[in-house]
Amino acid sequence: MSAMLTDDLKLSLPGRIENPGAGWTWIVEGWQLFAKAPLMWIVALVLLFIIVVVLSFIPVIGQLAFQVLTPVFSAGLVVACRSIERGEGFELEHIFAGFRTRFGNLVIVGLLSMLGWILVFLVFAMFAGFSILTALLAGNTDNMIVALSASGMTILLGTLVAMALSVPLVAAYWFAPALVVMHDMPPIAAMKASFFGCLRNFVPFLVYGIVLMVLIFLAALPVFLGYFILIPVMITSTYAAYRRIYTDAAVVVPA
Repeated sequence: MSAMLTDDLKLSLPGRIENPGAGWTWIVEGWQLFAKAPLMWIVALVLLFIIVVVLSFIPVIGQLAFQVLTPVFSAGLVVACRSIERGEGFELEHIFAGFRTRFGNLVIVGLLSMLGWILVFLVFAMFAGFSILTALLAGNTDNMIVALSASGMTILLGTLVAMALSVPLVAAYWFAPALVVMHDMPPIAAMKASFFGCLRNFVPFLVYGIVLMVLIFLAALPVFLGYFILIPVMITSTYAAYRRIYTDAAVVVPA
């Protein structure tokens, strides 16, 4: 496994600036990676869903554990993409590669990300008021209606501020698992590189997001069954974007 992670990929920082149409290219290359092992991607998706369900039965701790371990599983899927690209196929063991390699740094990425989301939540709480959040969490309908009607504009402003803060947080996380597991980057350095890589490619990401919104709508039409394809393609297209932005070459899918 370690030999595969330290192969001939050369890290390019601060990352390339892709052309505006690259957002579509990422999806096309992601589809090619998915098409090489569609059954394994669906099996991986189902397995991860089962893990999420099991963790959800553990109050608080299970949810926190999932947040912290998300980069670990994401790193495993990055390893799966690289294995497919090298013509070595997708094995179930790839899903858990992050537990065997760079585990500590991946967990730190998860902790930093979770801390960021907590801060975003607290900022929203400052605008919305803890009384409203308490009413929402307690399911107190009467108090909730009164609070919402009295503070509607404040809640809207808090929501907008929270959304604005979420964008850089998502950008800092987006490529971090790949940079950690494939290049052994320290967590903070990986998140910084991810943030600036996304920032430098704002327009391609805008195109990527618009295309994804259309695909999300289409995937929902056949009783949401399309998500069994779309979610893996979102994962593989993220890998394709990482390869184009941070390495010396684009994805090359074996024939």
